[in-house]
Amino acid sequence: MRIHHIAIWTFRLEEMKEFYTCYFNGSSNEKYINPQKGLESYFLHFDEGTDLELMSRTDIQNTPIEENRLGLTHFAFAFDSQKAVLRQTERLRTAGYTIAGEPRTSGDGYFESVVLDPDGNRIECVFRA
Repeated sequence: MRIHHIAIWTFRLEEMKEFYTCYFNGSSNEKYINPQKGLESYFLHFDEGTDLELMSRTDIQNTPIEENRLGLTHFAFAFDSQKAVLRQTERLRTAGYTIAGEPRTSGDGYFESVVLDPDGNRIECVFRA
């Protein structure tokens, strides 16, 4: 068994698609539009098999994301080396994204950094030797 996909509601559908395709090598389907429900979405596929569904709907509330709340707190992308994590972190910083956690080795042995996507979702860039 594996995780098939994770879904995120967003008001920044195009910006979020660009973030995950440009910086995390996701490939996108054509935009799905359901005018009756006011729904637009993309499915982004990543080489390792898990997909990310980005969804926007006109009646979804714009509730800010809080760091310490119940529910999904972050998800992580695995990199091939510590150097790759550092490179990705600097690439995202240079592009103007918020680095919420500077590169470090965590207590459980991961070398990681944390970036906020355009909606403020916490994304970890991780390497484990």
